[in-house]
Amino acid sequence: MDDNPTTAREQLAKEKVCLPRGRAALWLDSMGAREVSMSDDDTVHYEGSSGGWGSLKGITRIFGREWNKPTVMETLARQNKPGGFMCVSCAWTKPADYHTFEFCENGAKATLWELTTRRCTPDFFASHTVSELQTWKDYDLEQQGRLTHPMRYDRNSDHYVACTWEEAFAAIAAELRALDPTSVVFYASGRASLETAYCYALFARLYGSNNLPDSSNMCHETTSVGLKKVIGASVGTCVYDDFSKCDAIFFFGQNTGSNSPRFLHPLQDAVKRGCKIVTFNPVREKGLESFINPQNPLEMLTGRETQISDQYLQVRAGGDIAALMGLCKHVLAKDDEARAQGRSVLDRDFIQQHTYGFEAFEKAARETPWSAIVEESGLTQQALEQAAQIYVEAERVIGIYGMGLTQQVNGADNIGMLVNLLLLKGNIGRDGTGISPVRGHSNVQGQRTVGISEKPELVPLDKLAAMYGFDPPRKKGVNTVEACEGIQDGSIRAFIGLGGNFVRAIPERDAMETAWKRMRLTVQIATKLNRSHLINGEVAYLLPCLGRTERDKQQSGPQTVTMEDSLSCIHGSIGKREPASEHLLSELAIVAGLAKATLPPNQNVHWDDWTGDYGKVRDLIEETYPDQFHAFNKRMFTPGGFYRGNSARERIWKTESGKAEFTVPTSLSAAGFADRAGRYRLITLRSNDQFNTTIYGYEDRLRGVSGTRDVLLISPDEMRSAGLEEGQIVALVSDADDGVHRRVDGLKVLPFDLPAGCVAGYYPELNPLIPLSHHDKLSKTPASKAVPVRIIT
Repeated sequence: MDDNPTTAREQLAKEKVCLPRGRAALWLDSMGAREVSMSDDDTVHYEGSSGGWGSLKGITRIFGREWNKPTVMETLARQNKPGGFMCVSCAWTKPADYHTFEFCENGAKATLWELTTRRCTPDFFASHTVSELQTWKDYDLEQQGRLTHPMRYDRNSDHYVACTWEEAFAAIAAELRALDPTSVVFYASGRASLETAYCYALFARLYGSNNLPDSSNMCHETTSVGLKKVIGASVGTCVYDDFSKCDAIFFFGQNTGSNSPRFLHPLQDAVKRGCKIVTFNPVREKGLESFINPQNPLEMLTGRETQISDQYLQVRAGGDIAALMGLCKHVLAKDDEARAQGRSVLDRDFIQQHTYGFEAFEKAARETPWSAIVEESGLTQQALEQAAQIYVEAERVIGIYGMGLTQQVNGADNIGMLVNLLLLKGNIGRDGTGISPVRGHSNVQGQRTVGISEKPELVPLDKLAAMYGFDPPRKKGVNTVEACEGIQDGSIRAFIGLGGNFVRAIPERDAMETAWKRMRLTVQIATKLNRSHLINGEVAYLLPCLGRTERDKQQSGPQTVTMEDSLSCIHGSIGKREPASEHLLSELAIVAGLAKATLPPNQNVHWDDWTGDYGKVRDLIEETYPDQFHAFNKRMFTPGGFYRGNSARERIWKTESGKAEFTVPTSLSAAGFADRAGRYRLITLRSNDQFNTTIYGYEDRLRGVSGTRDVLLISPDEMRSAGLEEGQIVALVSDADDGVHRRVDGLKVLPFDLPAGCVAGYYPELNPLIPLSHHDKLSKTPASKAVPVRIIT
């Protein structure tokens, strides 16, 4: 990739992409010139819709000839369907009434990324030192393809060298037995199956550790903690059918077009039947503006698009609490008018019977002045009242949110405020209503369900003790931020990573990479090479595993794995492709191999049997969680998945008060810091060519940025005020009040439509600017959506 950054307008002018089906290819190529341009105010943007031919172009541009091989097309045809395999990308649900092609642009990219013919072999590692590889870009590392052999880091030569599985298990076990279990972290990304996650958590607890952070700690832990506090359930309350019954949907801080594009299908259907959608987001995301359905031939051929949002309000970063307070304030005012006429806007019977704390919240909302709401939200009173009126007039409303709410210092207050809005009219626990956080990684929610948690109170430890004949640790483990703090102060001595790219994903990256190397042991289980595999402890192993698309054959035959989607439905998944290497083991087999080598014999624990037949692990999950997983093996291929239930959906409130709780926010700002001259609120973004830390390419098609990820997006007005010019190279420095110097250089200034006082750039490149202490107060989720920074020219 050319290091010289260009805008998408410049890139498209020189880029030609060959597509199948000649007429469509020519039509799409002609479309390219108009889809990305500069707007009337000279901001970089994308003129096309989300979906459509642009999605096909995005796939073919990256994968070229590799994407349309017969085996690949057969695999994509099985994606997200009963009896097929579940996408390794986002956690959006898999509907029972599925489409012919039940995958999106990013889902296809994730599958093709796994099915690549490229191989990262021992010969590659023999040709490159680890120090050299540390200088490579993330994209170039993963371009080396699938890992093929277990590898041991040789510190003397600074190379990874091949080893046997037996050697790796024995050496890792010896290190673990020499360490205090509380000094070892067992991290899990959101990709591992329910079967693997259950065994991994059991391994950690049999070893003596509750240090089980996962990728949720970096994105939706605020959901797990915040929702649990106010409605008694740690996940969303909606099911798929609710989206066909709602009258209005309120979106906050979620980029559906890039992060969960299949969600656009039910959204489009909802709009066409008259549902109103109101979006709050600092960035105008294409997927929530307009959509062309790739499953609809007429829309594809004519370019006919559906407008998704009736109102799109560009709230400034950290201003969601204020915006939500404005919505609630208007609803209360309209209820006053209605009651004067003998009617009611509020569902007062629901409030009286099912909620706690309404009077305190009502008082706070009435006393909060509009001037303060407008100042903090960056939105006008008129715009907020127009949005609130849609809520007033709708009988059934769903609230949807993403990391724009969770990754804030006062993120839990964000979620509490959205729940407040829904509770005013009883919009939780009825068909067509509810709160619906959209999760990222494909099984991040499910891992929590089956025991991946640092919080002992969330795990049935007494049940585990009875089943396996041991005394589980009862002391709280560390979450992601606490693990990082422990690595820095030396109390954490070992890290085992079940997938993911932890070192690249965390805040304070530069300081963390230095501290990381002081650990005694680091173990990474992965399919492809990433930067975390190059930052090693004194003893380090890289263990390659099967991908979800690949055949997992064990002693009892081909195996099925399961995962949970964002809507709490469980799905079976079977891989059919030939493994990338004969030396690969499944994730479950690797976990079992480590556990068997590390732990003393236990007559109640049968690692070999469980590895030989994953159905036996599902039986254990059912025994541990009988209410949610009854008849697990029989139900795992239920079309649309089987629903494990949600108490709040049934209006059973497992909170301290026994009711759904109204809350009063501690501040109108979710950002957690005050404005001052020269300080900006940095929003970190993911591009259209990205999933989490995986970089598929350098094209952010839906924002009109191409050729680089080293950019600073800023509004034209802010550019003029700061004396900046388009294309100028600048640095960002941290403006946190902790005296620590943090800096990222080499960022190209691009004009972009953003609220006043906000700037944006890409994750994870800008992670070094996020202080480890900058996190949600309740959950410690890193606050990556409003980071205090300054621009240095």
